[in-house]
Amino acid sequence: MPEPPVAPGGVVHDAVPGNWVDLYAPAGLRPYLRLSRADRPIGTWLLYIPCLWGIALAAGVDSYRLWDLWLALSCGAGAFLMRGAGCTWNDITDRDFDAQVARTRSRPLPSGQVTLRQAGVWMVGQALVAAAILFSYNWVAVGLGIGSLALVAVYPFAKRFTWWPQVFLGLAFNWGALLAYAAHAETVSWGAVLLYLSGLVWTLFYDTIYAHQDKEDDALIGVKSTARLFGTATKAWLRAFMLISVALMGLAVLVTWAPQDRPLALVLALGGVWGFGWHLAWQMRRLDIDDPDTCMILFRSNRDAGLIAALFLAVAALV
Repeated sequence: MPEPPVAPGGVVHDAVPGNWVDLYAPAGLRPYLRLSRADRPIGTWLLYIPCLWGIALAAGVDSYRLWDLWLALSCGAGAFLMRGAGCTWNDITDRDFDAQVARTRSRPLPSGQVTLRQAGVWMVGQALVAAAILFSYNWVAVGLGIGSLALVAVYPFAKRFTWWPQVFLGLAFNWGALLAYAAHAETVSWGAVLLYLSGLVWTLFYDTIYAHQDKEDDALIGVKSTARLFGTATKAWLRAFMLISVALMGLAVLVTWAPQDRPLALVLALGGVWGFGWHLAWQMRRLDIDDPDTCMILFRSNRDAGLIAALFLAVAALV
């Protein structure tokens, strides 16, 4: 097989046009930031948003504290670092697959911008800085953070042995809902578990949309995904995921706020659930699984869906 071409200037094919990495980052650092997907920030948002949910849900029980400002800031930094380390690990394990897929062959490893050793050192460096942040939390949160490493390690291999790799992604990407809740409350409630499960099913929704971009290449190289599994029945599955995710988030809100004598807080929190569900329904109306550009636009729009819920939950915790 001929070597894949290097993109002009090392720009990755599916990066956000005009992103800060390609425009402003020092040239020597750009390949490493591309390994971390800093030029494609949506993944950091999708990892960070469940953390914001968890903080707000915990504060809904016993109110915000100054400590929660540190949690919000440090979870953001941790999401950036752990998403970067996880993506670097993903690119290390998938480098041969990525070289065969049009959308991914411009990534730093298959295009030769970095060596395998350099990528490994970069991954470990990011993980160590993230660990320093984690150890500022209580021991329940620290234990949860360490436990998440197994999910991060397994995910890149999931598409080799199951048609449901998106489940493994959801397990890993929404772990912050449990961790952030525990970092505030020093425990994990049933509401936090329900919120985590809601995020897991939400991941099945948005990552199935994402996977439809690569379904033809994935079929050629034997990579499994829910997009390939569902095929023309994708919309029916996505509707089910949408309803289940919204229902689980609604239950998380009810379990947390209904026992309290705070009707306005309950209404506001449920308003966030409604807004979240409305956004997913809007995506369904626009979805064309055979149009990769539309799939990418809708996938990225899930940042807004998650932030709608985060905003309403945060306000509900304040009133």
